[in-house]
Amino acid sequence: MFVSDCLQINESGHLTIGGMDTVALAEQFGTPAYIMDENQLRQNCREYLRSIEQFYGGHGLPLYASKACCCTEICRIMAEEGMGLDVCSGGEIFTALRAGFPPERMYFHGNNKTPAEIDYAVRENIGHFVVDNLEELRGLGAVAVAQGRRVRILLRVKPGIDAHTHDFIKTGQIDSKFGFALETGEALLAAEAALQIPHLELCGIHCHIGSQIFDAAPFELAAEVMLGFLAQIKERFGAELGVLNLGGGFGICYDEDDQPLPYAAYIEEVSKVVKATAARLGLAMPYIIVEPGRSIPGSTGVTLYRVGAVKEIPSVRTYVLIDGGMCDNPRYILYGAKYRVLCANKAADPADQMVTVAGRCCESGDLIQEFTRLPAVKPGDVLAVLSTGAYNYAMASHYNRIPNAPVILVRDGIPRVAVRRENYEDLCRNDL
Repeated sequence: MFVSDCLQINESGHLTIGGMDTVALAEQFGTPAYIMDENQLRQNCREYLRSIEQFYGGHGLPLYASKACCCTEICRIMAEEGMGLDVCSGGEIFTALRAGFPPERMYFHGNNKTPAEIDYAVRENIGHFVVDNLEELRGLGAVAVAQGRRVRILLRVKPGIDAHTHDFIKTGQIDSKFGFALETGEALLAAEAALQIPHLELCGIHCHIGSQIFDAAPFELAAEVMLGFLAQIKERFGAELGVLNLGGGFGICYDEDDQPLPYAAYIEEVSKVVKATAARLGLAMPYIIVEPGRSIPGSTGVTLYRVGAVKEIPSVRTYVLIDGGMCDNPRYILYGAKYRVLCANKAADPADQMVTVAGRCCESGDLIQEFTRLPAVKPGDVLAVLSTGAYNYAMASHYNRIPNAPVILVRDGIPRVAVRRENYEDLCRNDL
């Protein structure tokens, strides 16, 4: 029935997360509020770490995607679990360092890193840069020389693979703002240039084909293509690179129609291709990095809202109006992201009413989900939008000058605030 093992219905007919009553959490912390099950979050990390140990003999590392959900406490948890960290801005780097995350386990992504960010990341000894373009390559080389540091890099490569997902989250095809293209020879020229720049150490290559993918086949094909490119670099330049970052994009369950593979299955199937292809091409087994993305935090979270009004337009639709919206979850208005919505205080009741859940922002398109089924709801009821642990808090805005919602972690029956609720003073803090 549910999209995550951490969700249940208790004897009161209320939705629970991590064993805690979401209606009680809404009373305690107010709404809107992001609630995440810390035990499930840690379990997901451990599943990927076990998979790397089992299928690659521990010769690899999974990276947590900061962009999915980044705050100081989440970074602390990732450090404790032994994860690597995918960062893509100076702000994410700062947050991770403030949390005590080891800089050597960070991988700095981004298609247009600013000069200030590059300088900052080099000074902080960030483990690896994932270089996106020739301008960045040259600029990074200059900063490394100026600071007298040796900087380890990977090249982001577009393997030319079309993942079957939404156009806005495809990244591996030639028409993408990310990385160097294989088809045009651009990636090979970038490798040649990188090998010649003093103070840069070309350690390996990276690819990412997209997000919310349910089939292992595109990942297997990407692994074969990328190993072929490593072999080409070895043959052309005599350099055998030791790191292969295969990205991620493993899908999660947003509703009953989604059928993701067990995450270990992705790792296992791809590992077979990696081992066989490396042996066939005469390559040493590279150090394998994976970027699970939303599959670590996504299913661990729900967002709680309070119903303010129900507006029925006969023969048209019924709107259920909530105290949040696109300011705390813009994904539906951006690309029609699907979500399962429940009435948390009536979770056991039949969902026999077709409604549209609409937000409070001054936009007609401020919707969370259209034509979804709920029980008969009334003002004061609590709605829970499931699978919101990724790309909700991270993408929140201050549109209409609405303060950001808090992030609450629950663990073993104890809730704690990871990010406090903003107030009006916070909104004006930087105003002059």
